[in-house]
Amino acid sequence: MLAGMASARRMAAPLVSLEDIVLSQGDGLLFQNLSLFIAPKDRLALIGRNGAGKTTLLRLIAGTLEPDRGRRSVQPAARIILLPQDPPVAGFDTLADYALSEPDAPARHEVEAIASQLGLDLSTSAATASGGERRRAAIARALASKPDLLLLDEPTNHLDLDAIDWLEGWLNRFTGAFAVISHDRTFLTRLTKACIWLDRGQLRRHEVGFGGFEAWTDAVYAEETRIAEKMDSKIAQELHWLQRGVTARRRRNQGRLERLHVMRAERKAMLGMIGTAKLALGTDDVKSKMVIEAQAISKCFGDRAIIKDFSIRIVRGDRIGIVGPNGAGKTTLLKLLTGEIEPDSGSISRAKTLSGITIDQQRKLMDPQKRVRDILADGGDWVTVRGTMKHVQGYLKEFLFPPSVADARIGTFSGGERSRLLLAREFARESNLLVLDEPTNDLDLETLDLLQEVISDYEGTVLIVSHDRDFLDRTTTMTIGLDGSGRVDIVAGGYRELEALQKSRTKSAPRATPPKQALSAPAMAPSRKLNFRDQHDLDKLPATIASLENQIAAIELKLADPLLYSRAPTEFERLTKQMDDLRTKVSAAETRWLEVAEKADILLIQG
Repeated sequence: MLAGMASARRMAAPLVSLEDIVLSQGDGLLFQNLSLFIAPKDRLALIGRNGAGKTTLLRLIAGTLEPDRGRRSVQPAARIILLPQDPPVAGFDTLADYALSEPDAPARHEVEAIASQLGLDLSTSAATASGGERRRAAIARALASKPDLLLLDEPTNHLDLDAIDWLEGWLNRFTGAFAVISHDRTFLTRLTKACIWLDRGQLRRHEVGFGGFEAWTDAVYAEETRIAEKMDSKIAQELHWLQRGVTARRRRNQGRLERLHVMRAERKAMLGMIGTAKLALGTDDVKSKMVIEAQAISKCFGDRAIIKDFSIRIVRGDRIGIVGPNGAGKTTLLKLLTGEIEPDSGSISRAKTLSGITIDQQRKLMDPQKRVRDILADGGDWVTVRGTMKHVQGYLKEFLFPPSVADARIGTFSGGERSRLLLAREFARESNLLVLDEPTNDLDLETLDLLQEVISDYEGTVLIVSHDRDFLDRTTTMTIGLDGSGRVDIVAGGYRELEALQKSRTKSAPRATPPKQALSAPAMAPSRKLNFRDQHDLDKLPATIASLENQIAAIELKLADPLLYSRAPTEFERLTKQMDDLRTKVSAAETRWLEVAEKADILLIQG
């Protein structure tokens, strides 16, 4: 079932349409009477829980999977390209062989040009290529094919932040249509103009980008709850426990974000000069809470310095984010801090009671023949969750699974569902140090909200390697940035704070003195504080931005009505234009605030 089909933009002849699609899965139906139309300029976010059928829907759109019943129509000569989640490079000698393997493969020079911009060597052996290299090869192949419709299944998985920025820029300039599955909220918010939502076998569509998705779904859930309350209470509870939980989780996470800001402020007070990796000497209380302390450590591989003269004190309760390009040394730093490898110089001390668990990016597939209760409870009914006994079905609900899956085989789960089950198993173990290496890959947005919640409530220390900017901003008290040259930056806060620091350094970098410079009168000492206008904007813009965002949220709630366009098309167009104008103002205000905040940081660094 579709919502918002009456949008004026939908009147164009579709590139591809699915009508009354029926598709079975196992003993039940995955899709029943599903319809979808994609127009030439659509920019769609495809959203749904793990296992809802998002990847399957992309395959139906691409024509690589046939439905049991229903009709698929494609505009003549339209070129539809699917970027798969797991590029099938097996059997090819090099990544170039894979990228140029199809009969209608793109021209070699075009593939090579995109690969070069992504920093990829196409002569790399396909058998030994990393996940990031395979992903870049698939992207080069897809983009060089000049698609009319591009279908992207988790395109940012295994990419570093530079590659994600490049891909965002390319898609912003792209003149065709695209539909994207992604867990990266920042990526979706920046790029999409409409949302299609797979939920319990239904497909809903709304002509607002991902920025308005949560307001829309909250309105849908509120209406369903009102209907459910009129039904038998037991049936209502069974059908809607998860839907009500989603909205409640968002409210709880707002409180957790406020607490995170307090923790960041406390951590900032413990840091030395902004942007350095040195920590000021702590108080006795800080020393007693010490988990890991590194002093002047360095690590080289061959002639290349990965980390140089890096010092940090990590205390109980810290949530540390680690970011940087692929190959910059993020996983190396994790291994140094946890004792898996030793530094070339310097020293690392760790608390004697340190007990850690690691969830890494190489998640080994669990035995597909095992049942869920085998994974969580050794085949029984009870799970020991950090010393507390919980019934396996109740614990499954905490990780967004219906209780009925306790006896399901792992082989019936999607990749994202397996990742969520792995998180449930690992979080049940006793530990005081949690190490997460790319934890967001393959997880849906609701599971990311859950993971944020679990990390916030975790009583120990957390180390997170991730390229997900929004996730880092929601979870970390400090962020460490590596650039691959040995330099290490550290800030109190998330990715935004690190990005602001790095931009301020670039802007304030000294320039070469022009030759034969004429003598002049002595320069006045530079001002050590912001001028009146800058200080006013620094103080007042956050409230202005909040007010604008509240106005946007109010409009999004009105646009969440799927019948608004058909009932009042003029009002729909007015609200849409008003929201675009408000978003432009928010962007300008945020840019201005960042500019003066960077200036304030520079003045603080200069003393």
